[in-house]
Formats: sequence, structure tokens, C-alpha cells
Amino acid sequence: MHVPDGFFNVAVSLSAGVVAAAGVAVCLRGARRELDDRTAPMAGLVAAFIFAVQMLNFPVAAGTSGHLLGGTLAAILVGPYTAVLCVAVVLLVQGFFFADGGLTALGINITLMGIVAILVGWFVFRLITRTLSSRTAVVAASFVAALISVPAAALAFSLLFWIGGTAPIDVGTVAMAMGGVHVLIGIGEGLITAVTVSTVLAIRPDLVYGARGLAVPLVLRGAGGDVTVTRESPVPVSSRRPGWFLPAGLAVVALLAGIVSFYASSSPDGLERVAQDKGFIGQATDHSLAEQPLADYGDAGGIPVGVAGLIGAGVTLAAGGGLFFAVRRRTRKEEVSV
Repeated sequence: MHVPDGFFNVAVSLSAGVVAAAGVAVCLRGARRELDDRTAPMAGLVAAFIFAVQMLNFPVAAGTSGHLLGGTLAAILVGPYTAVLCVAVVLLVQGFFFADGGLTALGINITLMGIVAILVGWFVFRLITRTLSSRTAVVAASFVAALISVPAAALAFSLLFWIGGTAPIDVGTVAMAMGGVHVLIGIGEGLITAVTVSTVLAIRPDLVYGARGLAVPLVLRGAGGDVTVTRESPVPVSSRRPGWFLPAGLAVVALLAGIVSFYASSSPDGLERVAQDKGFIGQATDHSLAEQPLADYGDAGGIPVGVAGLIGAGVTLAAGGGLFFAVRRRTRKEEVSV
């Protein structure tokens, strides 16, 4: 759902930019409460993972594809404030290095894919997990929350297009088309999110921010076999660093960005398909960085998509990791001075 330049007038683009900047500023402060010795390195990995998986467009209907937004996944793994920063870093790298998403639409993309999607996804996730407290509930909640976050962002796009779109299209028509196709994309988002959260829970549950304090059945092993008692105890919140989990995660990122990216669907994504069908795709203008070598993930410079993907994942990791460690370092200094 990367909005290109030209879809929105100057007023909406500037207003969304202000909202995005304010949201990022708030999240920089909020992330100081989330980033610790576990989440700081994890956040850089999560940003690189989102970049890599966003390259993997998957088919959702005839001639239409979708890709991960990743905001809800990031919120569950490293916290909602940090998640907004993760998505913002990914969008900045995509916009300036790969000409993916308009530069004048950067505020709109951060608002839709970062702030709106994460607010909705995190709210739904917490609503479910406050009622049901188990690993199964966390995985199920991650699927539902991620699914709902995608059409929510799509409907927010429709609202903005009604306010300041550059084509005279009925808002109801755009909303129905955007909502319909993005529900299908949301199913893919939910599955990717649920599988990823389930995998991390199985390996290092202490690295899942959304599962902190999760209650699990306490099993006592007796002479007659295993006996599961009704009393529950929370998953211990470990202070251990991610350790070997980070290089393993980076290997997965490299596999996705460097190899699996060759097999991504070439069909237009949900937004592009709706714009084609409803007649406002012509409002899109060329990206100002469309001629640089990495534009369109290497296509402009003749670079194999896998190589471009590895470069992008590396840049995202470096930028995100640097940002998160800087926030963490500042928090430590303030803690020492108090």
C-alpha cells in the first residue's frame, strides 16, 4: 500500500506529514520505555525482517497481489511505540533508496502503514489478550489483529482520498474497492504475523513484547505421569540478550531478501489495482529518484532483485539498529543521572 506521489493534494500531503512527524516524535519518547537490552537489538532485526518480507508480494486474486505491512507484527514483538519507528525506518529506506512510495507521500505512508495500522492492530491484540491469556490466545490474537489492521489502513486511505484526492472519485466506491481487496491481503498479513509470533514464542518467548506476563499452565511431573494443575504462573521475563537468536534471524532475513524475493508476484498490489480499476492511476507522478540504480528494487540499474534486497535489508538494519541503540543509550544515561 505504498502511496505514490500525485494521489493527494498539497494540503493533505503536508497535513499527513505533520501528523507523521508528531507521531514519530511521540513514539521516540514512548520507545524509551520499551527498548531494553532485549528489544533494542530485536527492533533492528524486526525492521530488517519487515523490509525483506514486504518484497515478497503474494497473489490474493486474479491479477492482484499484496504484501506485509508489518506494523502489528512489530508491535507484538517489540512494542507499539517502537513498532512505529520500525515501519518509519523501512518506509524511509524504501522511499529514498528504492523509489518505492512517493517522497511527498511519505507522511501519508507513515500515517497509514505505521500509525493507523499499528494503533488498530495493537488495540485489537490487547483487547483479545486481556480476556484470554495463553500462548494460543496470543497467536490467535496476532492473526486477528494483523488481519483487521490492513483494511483499517485501507479505509483510512479512502477517507484521506475523499478529503484531498486529486481525482474526482466517489469515496464510497474507493472505500468498497480498497476495503474488499485489503481484507484478502489482511488474511495473508494475519498468517505471516501469526506464524512469526508463534515461532518466536516457541524459541524465545521472553523476546515477544506482547507476551510479557503471559500466564501458562504449570505442569508437575509425578510418578504417575505428567499432571497439569490449574494454577498458572507467568512466563519469566528474562534479562538475557537475544544472543544466537539475532544471527539466526538475520540469516532468515538474508534468505528472504536475497533468494525468495526472486519468486515474488509481479501483479500490482491492492492499491495499484484499485487505482487502475477506478481510473485514478494516471494521477501518479514519477518518483524523483526513479533513475537511481536501486530504484524498483534494482530494475532501474540492472541489479538482481536479490542483491538489491540484501542491500536494502542491510541499510534498514544499520539505520534502525543505530536509531534504537541511540534511544536506549540515552535512556541509560538518564537512568544513571537520576
